[in-house]
Amino acid sequence: MKKILIILGHPRKKSYCLSLAESYISGAKSPGSEIRFIEVNKLKFDSNFKEEKKEEQILEEDLKKSQKDILWANHIVFIYPLWWGFMPALLKGFIDRTLTTNFAIKYTKYGLQGLLKNKKATIIQTMDAPPLYYKLKYKDIGLRLFKKAILKDCGFNPIKIIKIGSVHKSTEEQRKKWLNKIYKLGKKN
Repeated sequence: MKKILIILGHPRKKSYCLSLAESYISGAKSPGSEIRFIEVNKLKFDSNFKEEKKEEQILEEDLKKSQKDILWANHIVFIYPLWWGFMPALLKGFIDRTLTTNFAIKYTKYGLQGLLKNKKATIIQTMDAPPLYYKLKYKDIGLRLFKKAILKDCGFNPIKIIKIGSVHKSTEEQRKKWLNKIYKLGKKN
């Protein structure tokens, strides 16, 4: 049974990322697949740690439910825009607050141990710059940090990356092609 969780990390209610998420969901709907969808911008939570120790901050109900969805899924798809070289602050805050110690990772005498094993991840990132420009100028630093310092450390494997861009200067025809590509990706996964 495929259990797919799509996490939409765009702060705006209407976005091209939402269209990509809907396209992925349409493609992924098939017998033997269950799909859940989290729109981070609709959740009620404080994206910042306020307590001296992270573990002391109470987890809001929306984040508790998100953690249950993460545990339930065997494939998690993150869809978000690239802003200033990384994901939007809202998505980063969601990750900080949900992928917590003793949920996603634990510290051992040998170092960090990921607790979210046997889960694969797909990152679908939109950008206004052409993907090659981002790769050559910045060496995909935001993507590499997300993949290695967050997802891989939490135990996700394999991790697939899809870059969509340049969205800002794209035509309607190009956007339709990307939507179709993501639909096919959903169908395949």
